[in-house]
Amino acid sequence: MSGGGWAVVAVAGVTAAYALVSRRLSSTPLSSAIVFVGAGILIGPAVLDLVDLERDPAPIIALLEAALTLVLFTDAMTIRRRDLRTGGFLPGRLLGIGLPLSIGAGWLLAWPLLPGLTVWELALVGAILAPTDAALGKTAISDPRVPALVRHGLNVESGLNDGMVLPFFVLFLAAIPGTHYAEEGVAGVFWRALVLSTALGLLVGGLGGRLMQWSRARGWVTREWRQVYLLAVAVASYEVAVVTDGSGFIAAWVAGFAFGFALRRYRTGVEKEDPDRTAEFAENLGALLASISLLVFGAVLLGPALEHLSWRIILYAVLSLTVVRMLPVALSLAGSRLRPPTVAYIGWFGPRGLASVVLALLVVEEHVPGVELLGRVVAITVGLSVLLHGVSAVVLAERYGRWYEKTAAATRDLRESTPVPVSPVRRRLGPPDKSEM
Repeated sequence: MSGGGWAVVAVAGVTAAYALVSRRLSSTPLSSAIVFVGAGILIGPAVLDLVDLERDPAPIIALLEAALTLVLFTDAMTIRRRDLRTGGFLPGRLLGIGLPLSIGAGWLLAWPLLPGLTVWELALVGAILAPTDAALGKTAISDPRVPALVRHGLNVESGLNDGMVLPFFVLFLAAIPGTHYAEEGVAGVFWRALVLSTALGLLVGGLGGRLMQWSRARGWVTREWRQVYLLAVAVASYEVAVVTDGSGFIAAWVAGFAFGFALRRYRTGVEKEDPDRTAEFAENLGALLASISLLVFGAVLLGPALEHLSWRIILYAVLSLTVVRMLPVALSLAGSRLRPPTVAYIGWFGPRGLASVVLALLVVEEHVPGVELLGRVVAITVGLSVLLHGVSAVVLAERYGRWYEKTAAATRDLRESTPVPVSPVRRRLGPPDKSEM
């Protein structure tokens, strides 16, 4: 059997093994992300050498891009305008103030710690490591003891920040000579990757959602094919941007917003099914691809990076997960009347995951001069996040939940008790919600 065949067997075996014990492990610090990343290190070049980016780049990159496309589309699809209106001060502050500050802080801290990278390569580091991934700390936003305001804020933030960081990412790439984006120049990238991709995403997603509702109103489409239809719209939005030299990820993210809005805006009175359930299959498929992507990440990025550790890389990774995340969060929440334990909890649960991995591999494709160091920094930071956030999620959610229950019982008008709209928590293959136990 070829090396590629054994790699498929290994991936299938790890996935099946975790599935069989997923409920048993759900209440332990051993998260699915830790399992998949650890298994990836074992099957990568560092140990068994079954998966190698240099040997099999195309299928690996295609897998990661497909996973991020589905995650971007379905995450955006679940966000409603009311999520940013009622109780929306929290995600609004985290995204409008905290995210740009995180990119800037990551950029500035990289300057003294990562010599050899140019100013725009340092900016890429800050942008790549800014988006958070709720899948790596699902318990933090699913434990019912954590106040709804905090769970809602983290849920909305993680659903939007990966898409919001994409414009920064492509503009920074456009400033680096030799990249595909640099050939078009900053102005060209602005019009194609940002304006054109946004317009195409709105068109494909909005039209796709409207056609879905038109067909549903006439009873022409079955529930099963509605699930497949959503996948087709997500793929179409990505590819139509790619073939026009735009950004497929930006288009897919915007299309998710437009598709979800159309489903809710043109919902007919005879429908009994919540439009958000249309995304179940796509969310579960995206979650599966994301888990497999973490396994591939362990094999092709983290394993090799562990062989080239340096104190500078380790220090930057630690600062990225603490100072670069927690200080901007604290500044963005100044004056919000949230208690220090809440600010610390929100600041800590900013795990880095799929978006950072895919953006790092896109930099590899662009042949950025400092790609080796940049890739190692991203790999170590995401790997450390998988470990620390995975191990701490259950324990800290329980401790913070107990603190909130005691404080809420003794305090009137506690800011953390602000009511928020009930929003669907995006599905991820990880610890189940308490209601599923």
